[in-house]
Amino acid sequence: MTNGKGENENVIDPGRVSKGLHIDSYELKLAREVEQLLFPKSSPVCTWNCIGVKNRMAGVLGGDYFDFIALPDSGQAIFIGDVTGHGLHASVVMSLIYGFIHRAILGTFALRELVEQVNNFLFHFAERSQTIDQYFSSTLFIGKINQKTLEMEYVNAGHVPALVRRNESIHELTPTAQPLGYFKRDEISARSFRLEKGDRLLLYTDGIVEAANSAGIFFGSERLKRLLMESKSGHLEFLEQLFRTLRDFGISDPPEDDCTAIVLDLHETIP
Repeated sequence: MTNGKGENENVIDPGRVSKGLHIDSYELKLAREVEQLLFPKSSPVCTWNCIGVKNRMAGVLGGDYFDFIALPDSGQAIFIGDVTGHGLHASVVMSLIYGFIHRAILGTFALRELVEQVNNFLFHFAERSQTIDQYFSSTLFIGKINQKTLEMEYVNAGHVPALVRRNESIHELTPTAQPLGYFKRDEISARSFRLEKGDRLLLYTDGIVEAANSAGIFFGSERLKRLLMESKSGHLEFLEQLFRTLRDFGISDPPEDDCTAIVLDLHETIP
C-alpha cells in the first residue's frame, strides 16, 4: 500500500497468508498491485483544500478503503471505510464496496440513499452464507463538502468519529447509523457540519486508536486528539508525525490491524 506519496511500504510475505491455503507469491503480489490501483497514489492539487492520506496494512492485503474525489460542482467527496477483519477475504469485500461507492459518487447521488444501497448490497451477499456472512460488513464515513458554503453533509455508519480541529477545540462527528451489512433495513441518517476556513478534518480507521503496545496499552482517542491539537505541521507532515508517534508508542510494524488516516486542510483564504 502507499504512504501518501505513491511509495510502497509492505513487503510480500506468503507465510502470513492463512495456513492450509497456498497462494503463489507472484499471485499475491499481483493481488496487492490490483488493490493499490483502487486508491489515490498522491494528494490532489491544492486549490481550496489540501488532502493527504497514509496507511499501513496488517498483512499483504487489507480491508481499509478510502478515496477523495473532486465533484463536477467543484465540491469535494471523501470517504473512508473498514471491512470486518483483514487480509485476503477483507480485500475482496473491500474491493466490492469501493467499486460500488466510487461508481455512485461519480453520478448524481444523495448520501443517505447511497449508504442505504451499500448496506443492501452487503446484506444481499451476507444472506447467501451462514458461515461467512459476518465478513460482508463494514464501517463507513462518507462526506460531501460544498466549496462555497463549506457545509459538509456526511453519514457515519458505525465508523470511529471523524475529528475537526478548529482553533483550540476538537469537534467529533459521531456515528449516524449502525455498521453496514448487518441489518436488511437499517436506520441511516445524514447530518451536516459547517466547516470553516483554517479547519483540519481528520478521518481514520480504528486500527489507529485500538492499536496496543507490548504492555497492552491502547494508543486511544485521547492521544490522537492531543496530537491533532498540538501539531503545527502541514497536512502531509502531520500524517508522517502520526505514524511516527504510533511507532514510538510501541505499535508493531506491520501493525496488528490496518491503519489509515486522511487529513483535509481548508485554506485560510478560499477562492
